[in-house]
Amino acid sequence: MATDAGLQIASVHPGSLAEASGLRAGDIVRTVNSHKVRDLIDFMFYDADEELKIEVERRGRRTTLAIKKAEGSVLGIEFKPFTIKTCRNNCIFCFVKQLPRGLRKTLYVKDEDFRMSFLYGNYLTLTNLSEEDRHRIVRQRLMPLFVSVHTTNRALRNRMLGNPRAPDVVKELQFLSSNKIRFNAQIVLCPGYNDGDELRRTLSDLYRFYPYLLSVAVVPVGLTIHRKHALNPVEKEDALRALDIIDSFRRRFIHRHGNPIVHGADELYLKAGRTFPPVRQYGERHQIGNGVGMIPLFLHESRRLKIPAALRGARKCLTFTGTAFYPFLRKWLEKLSEKERVTIDVLPVENHFFGSSVTVAGLLTGRDVIRAALDKIDGHELLLVPDVVLDGERRFLDDITVDNLEDALGIPARIVPASAEGLVNGLLEAA
Repeated sequence: MATDAGLQIASVHPGSLAEASGLRAGDIVRTVNSHKVRDLIDFMFYDADEELKIEVERRGRRTTLAIKKAEGSVLGIEFKPFTIKTCRNNCIFCFVKQLPRGLRKTLYVKDEDFRMSFLYGNYLTLTNLSEEDRHRIVRQRLMPLFVSVHTTNRALRNRMLGNPRAPDVVKELQFLSSNKIRFNAQIVLCPGYNDGDELRRTLSDLYRFYPYLLSVAVVPVGLTIHRKHALNPVEKEDALRALDIIDSFRRRFIHRHGNPIVHGADELYLKAGRTFPPVRQYGERHQIGNGVGMIPLFLHESRRLKIPAALRGARKCLTFTGTAFYPFLRKWLEKLSEKERVTIDVLPVENHFFGSSVTVAGLLTGRDVIRAALDKIDGHELLLVPDVVLDGERRFLDDITVDNLEDALGIPARIVPASAEGLVNGLLEAA
């Protein structure tokens, strides 16, 4: 629970500084060094001091605890999540509205919260900021933010957002940049709406905010078989035209700043059949979680990965991925088997739940994985599950758990990071 009145502690780590100071689960933190605490960000902001006086409420009574931190020490507290500000837009491409019933409840939350953008890199449209929110972003230096721009044409943007009252995003970005708040921008490419000349206009307008603009990601609209709006998917010709525009801006920005700034999502390159840019051109990879540079980074890291001798002749394992990444992962694993005698077979899983046009691993359901793997398990001793398909509770989107997966397939499973190193380390631990 988090309100303007305080922030409730969910748990205190055993042996931590917080436990030694007397903080307990259930305590409500009211102030830190006399500053009112509204949520986790407030606590993080005031927790930077070495000496803390934390006022807490416990069973209706208030007390103040003094804590002195050593350099680099952490308190060891987990807080209950704050109430998220939700989105009032009705975007024509909203993925949440393309979800069927029966998935995890958290998937249906349409968040539009600058705090979630700062903490977790969630995208927001800047359509519900209050003056207090703006003041707080500037005062607490909450950056970088991640902004869904889509287009700088206000009339078109409001149409795409399904919100005729949405403020002018250019003015909102001007406020951020004038206060030296850095941000990343996203353009969800919808053919017939914000492509072509509109894309050129948007990229030109966004360039005005450099260097506070850190990056721009152009990603193809994601469409499921459950969508209600009649939107056209990004086809090969659409992807080729978009990349031509993106590349023209990239060349200009590299010439001027040594930084391409604008990036096409990996999926655009796959759809267009084009080679990815060198991994060095992705810079700090601000938008890798948005599907920008994930495959080039994998290819780069896999070429340089040293395989421990202990893996040779290890157990034969099976892993899986989405159909988009499958050819790249298969090629690397085949080389691994040939050169290092390490056998990890990979299974492409078609997304029947959302539709075959959804090709990324992160949107695979447990049922689709089970369906694809049922007759492919024989001869394998372990299933390596990429962590991108699961939440923190080891659940797929459709609430199938890793335990359910093991029971259905009759094989032990191990969760591994979705990277070349993650697969190798997962196999090494199993060996």
